[in-house]
Amino acid sequence: MTWTLKPEDVARIRFAFSPLWELVASLRTLQGPARQSIHLPWIKCVRPRLAGLDLAELFALVPPTGYLADFLTPPPDTPLPDFAAELDRVRRASPERALVEARTVAGADRAVLDRFVSDPVAGVARVADALEAYWETCFAEFWPRVYGLLERDVLRRSRQLAQGGARELFAGLDPAVEWTGEHLYVDRPWCLVSELHGDGLVLVPSAFYWPSVAVMSAPYQSMLVYPVQGVGTLWEQGPPPAPAALSALLGRSRAQILLALAEPSTTTALAGRMSLTPGAVSQHLGVLSDGGLAVGMRVGKQVVYRRTPIGDALASNSA
Repeated sequence: MTWTLKPEDVARIRFAFSPLWELVASLRTLQGPARQSIHLPWIKCVRPRLAGLDLAELFALVPPTGYLADFLTPPPDTPLPDFAAELDRVRRASPERALVEARTVAGADRAVLDRFVSDPVAGVARVADALEAYWETCFAEFWPRVYGLLERDVLRRSRQLAQGGARELFAGLDPAVEWTGEHLYVDRPWCLVSELHGDGLVLVPSAFYWPSVAVMSAPYQSMLVYPVQGVGTLWEQGPPPAPAALSALLGRSRAQILLALAEPSTTTALAGRMSLTPGAVSQHLGVLSDGGLAVGMRVGKQVVYRRTPIGDALASNSA
């Protein structure tokens, strides 16, 4: 896959992450656990719940390998889309477009897929309902944990883009991605050479598509999905352990929060990781900020906290 990026396209590079993309990608995880054994804790937890769901049509549209129907994963149109808004975009998908994409899927259960093809209007409605049921049953409770991991990656990459430009960003994105200064090569089994459409490129980190990359292009906005960093920590239980000396100095929860701020994070993401309420985390962050160990910075509508140099020194010396 080769994209030609003009200067205006490079200027419009943006990051986003998508609960819907993670949900759809997790369907492949269920079908091929050996490929993503890192997610076995999640699989073991949700597998007993699958008996009450009808996922046949979704599995047909999202086979274990190869092309999956793009209308299920529209590129995020905001940096922080919520699931309900993304699901509504699936419900409003063009039946004609969905039909073309369903016919493109290979290696699927043809009998199930034929049902979708025979009436794509009803098919789109059914798969949207199935996605909603799957989300509520198997994914919603785990989303804060995935959200925190994706959020940290986006913050890290955004700083990298701001400080080192597109060359440094793409150099560290994934070995399958190569940037020449004009062309972006993505090592995927896709014979396509095209220019972007003037609307830039959306970069989307993914935990459930890890360790692979994925691409979308016309008629959708161009999107590159890349493997999130730190996926090995996703299913770790609880906050990072705090050394006794640091806990004695700051208190256990504040010490754990300070250690967790090795990567910038929001109050909500920290609360999910620490198993604390956002209010409690906010109070601890206030104390750490007043002590010069952490600082908040506004990113869009959110406040992201990171350690100060003093906080880094204290956390490092106590390890």
